[in-house]
Amino acid sequence: MNDIENVVARINDADAILIGAGSGMSNAAGMDFWYEASPLFMKYMRDFYQKYHFAGIFKGFYNRFESEEERWAYLLKMLKMVSTIPPQSRVYDYLKTIVKDKPYHIITTNQDMLFKKFFPDEQVSEIQGSWGYFQSKNTATDKQLYPIDRYLDDLLPKIDNNRLPSELIPKSPVDGTPLIPWVRGPEFLEDKKYYEEYEKANRFLGSYRQKKILFIEIGVGRMTPMFIQESFWEMTNYLPQSFYVNFNPHDALTNPAIKDRSLLINSDTAQALQKIAELIKGGQND
Repeated sequence: MNDIENVVARINDADAILIGAGSGMSNAAGMDFWYEASPLFMKYMRDFYQKYHFAGIFKGFYNRFESEEERWAYLLKMLKMVSTIPPQSRVYDYLKTIVKDKPYHIITTNQDMLFKKFFPDEQVSEIQGSWGYFQSKNTATDKQLYPIDRYLDDLLPKIDNNRLPSELIPKSPVDGTPLIPWVRGPEFLEDKKYYEEYEKANRFLGSYRQKKILFIEIGVGRMTPMFIQESFWEMTNYLPQSFYVNFNPHDALTNPAIKDRSLLINSDTAQALQKIAELIKGGQND
């Protein structure tokens, strides 16, 4: 039995599956505009790249623009990209095939909204925020989240020469403080929705902790291992019927304490998920 067949056997044997996904899942989906000046990035951001030469929209988010008007034009165009460009591969479809006959939950540090486009909201926990919302920079007085859609629809047509007029820059309706994306940062709002995202995952774990849980980690790097990777290692260690699988072509790791209950897949993630989905689908009666 090879590693891919072993993963399939673990999936079939599991009572429930908890998936933890990081930026490697987005990479496997072909969303290569985050950290590089890829063709997909250049298609939408050429003007900003030619002026500032930042590689990828993430670096652009932290770029020092000439003015707030220009920064907001970039931010709105970036959010339009993130919210509308579809995955360039079928990795989310493969994952749907893999989990469809099992109770499952997904925990992700990705803020790109893709998991909630393919899976029900109640089965996904976005624990580091989402580019789909704005929040006030002042979290002491304004604890609301504001969906980005109406801002994009209203403000994108009003950008002129890569600048949003200063009087149109979004501000909190509560206290007039500038809005910022609801993603992890110094002013990140940890309030009602943030705790709801964690509560969904906790309820799932509470329901299946006495059964066979398969922990599947996909593309979690070592930048912030405490949110998913180290938590999965600890839970696998303390739940004796559990098993841990790590998909990561560059950095597939496990803790020595659970080495005998771990499987590391260090091949191309999209290809591995495709093979697993094909084996699972081939074993089902349509």
